[in-house]
Amino acid sequence: MINYRRFALEQISRIAPRYLPFADVASDALPLSRLLRLSLFQVTVGMALVLLVGTLNRVMIVELEVPAALVGIMISLPLLFAPFRALIGYRSDIHASALGWRRVPYIWKGTMLQFGGFAIMPFALLVLSGYQEAADAPLWIGHSSAALAFLLVGAGVHMVQTVGLALATDLVPAQDQPKVVGLMYVMLLVGMIGAALIFGALLVEYTPGRLVRVVQGAAVVTVALNLLALWKQEPRDRARAARADTHPEFREAWHLFVRGRGAIGLLVVIALGTMGFGMADVLLEPYGGQVLDMSVAVTTRLTAVLALGGLLGITVASRVLSGGGEPMQVAWYGTLCGVPAFALIIASGPLGVVPVFVLGTALAGFGAGLFGHGTLTATMRSAPRDQIGLALGAWGAVQATAAGISVALGGLIRDLIVALPHSGDFRPEAPYTPVFSLELVLLIGALGVMLGLRRAQAGRDQARHPTPRQAPAAADCAYPAAPAAAEQRG
Repeated sequence: MINYRRFALEQISRIAPRYLPFADVASDALPLSRLLRLSLFQVTVGMALVLLVGTLNRVMIVELEVPAALVGIMISLPLLFAPFRALIGYRSDIHASALGWRRVPYIWKGTMLQFGGFAIMPFALLVLSGYQEAADAPLWIGHSSAALAFLLVGAGVHMVQTVGLALATDLVPAQDQPKVVGLMYVMLLVGMIGAALIFGALLVEYTPGRLVRVVQGAAVVTVALNLLALWKQEPRDRARAARADTHPEFREAWHLFVRGRGAIGLLVVIALGTMGFGMADVLLEPYGGQVLDMSVAVTTRLTAVLALGGLLGITVASRVLSGGGEPMQVAWYGTLCGVPAFALIIASGPLGVVPVFVLGTALAGFGAGLFGHGTLTATMRSAPRDQIGLALGAWGAVQATAAGISVALGGLIRDLIVALPHSGDFRPEAPYTPVFSLELVLLIGALGVMLGLRRAQAGRDQARHPTPRQAPAAADCAYPAAPAAAEQRG
């Protein structure tokens, strides 16, 4: 009798390395099934992002009529914790517990923060919606409770993602770290796509009670998936727990990290590019609803379109980097893709053509995928193996801080334009067009900084090895450890 389960697994194992360039990170000691199970923490992170930035953002602005600036501030509240991602990563690098774990305690704490935020959120939404049972509650309770819920969920996401990525890179050799990061990044997008489709299906007929049940379900699923992801992943090192290692202070470790050539410039690129791609996150779904008359279910699926574009970008970036490509060149092309993407989004409003808007959204996701993978890989290579948590935390801190600022700024610009005298005479897309235009400017600024870094690196290479036929375009301008990494890949 044919064992259909074994046959299916064999076929998947043959297909995966061909179509997923990061799948060959698996080995006998670390099978792909274990890596996929570990990546479930990224699925819960993606689910939280869809719920906060997508579904709740649109519902609060359009259905509950909460000012976009207030919603933008709520979504950007995790910004308060974003700078601590580097510290969280550093602490997980040096943490010593009686059980011999470094990463697991921080991932568990982050999971509990996510669950706590999701537990508070339904009651805040009931107050904001004027639901019968909550009609007598003051509105400020709804606003403050929603802000606290966003803050807790955001803090949990920061902690889980930073330390989870560090744990994933702990389990593989140094030369395979970009591949495992690519896998984790793809699983984040898979989680966003799945959550967007499921939330969209559940909210086809929107009611406040149905939205509350969706949020409560997300809380339970978050805990379940994160527990499954952590099960027997990190080896217990009692020897590390018993010995009294001396570690540099966080300030010293940080100075060592930023001392590398181009490290500060790389962080500036991450900030500009993240703001360029992320400022519209709080406005894409309201834009679709108010300008193009798209329903709640359809605009929620926009997040899936954005994530599908990002998934394609990550896959292309993984293939290029696995073939020896330079991370900053991948980020360069990703940023270039963002320019026509937002031009299409701007044009879709006056034209009134939904497919143009969807195409621009997908292209923006593709560019963001290339940019994110390229800059994350470059950041990882900027630190030694014993500082992986710090490096990933630095990337996450800058990325999340820039994202928070851009989300709040986008909502504020939109509301200021709406508040102008005679704003009712403006076209429907008028409050959104300046935000999308500013994103174009930020992406062009990121391209300029990358060009400067490339030229600076080419100049240093020319000074060390003067040759008449220098090829600066292939130089990696972001980190000092590129030659060593190249040797490992070879």
